[in-house]
Amino acid sequence: MKFGVVVFPGSNCDQDSVDVLGNILGQEVVKLWHKDHDLQQCDFIILPGGFSFGDYLRSGAIARFSPIMQEVIQFANKGGYVMGICNGFQILAEAGLVPGALLHNDHRKFNCKNIFLKPQTLDSLVTNQLDLNKALKIPVAHGEGNYFADADTLKMLNDQDQILFKYCDEAGNVTLESNPNGSIQNIAGVCNKQRNVFAVMPHPERAADSLLGNQDGLGIFESILKTVDA
Repeated sequence: MKFGVVVFPGSNCDQDSVDVLGNILGQEVVKLWHKDHDLQQCDFIILPGGFSFGDYLRSGAIARFSPIMQEVIQFANKGGYVMGICNGFQILAEAGLVPGALLHNDHRKFNCKNIFLKPQTLDSLVTNQLDLNKALKIPVAHGEGNYFADADTLKMLNDQDQILFKYCDEAGNVTLESNPNGSIQNIAGVCNKQRNVFAVMPHPERAADSLLGNQDGLGIFESILKTVDA
């Protein structure tokens, strides 16, 4: 597969994603500047974490209107694969490519720590190789990670199996205490109805290298490759 990692002013996890995909998994990967209109025939687009445009106005609200997002939206609407991580989740929500919105953390502080994440479905490109009974230790780094959706949207997400991940404790229990930001129903990741756009608030690319002492996030990227290669 050929991956494209979009770089916005303020992105700070773009190289992390490039390193995992290129150096660890041996995939072709290119960086895509936010002012470009060319996706360079990529098969999978990643919107990385960071603080695009300094998070002014609202996280992801300005980046959503970057020129390349016109191409990303068209690509996604035609069935192309897109994944947003942290700030990328916020951008996807602002662009209407995934349901819901990201609000300020309920404690009004910036989160930067390891949390535990529990996969909720095997029916997605990014989770199909994961163990539904295993809690993954993945870092978070966000000030606006509090996922919110109205009652109708939540019903749709649950009925159509669109919830990818929930925050949990080390044993895999989804509890109020394990929720780091106030996200409704502990939701940490969702996909769109067509199941080709994926949004995750924690950072799997920061937990995918043995040198970091944690490879719990690698399975998310391996799920993508194993599904497509199959």
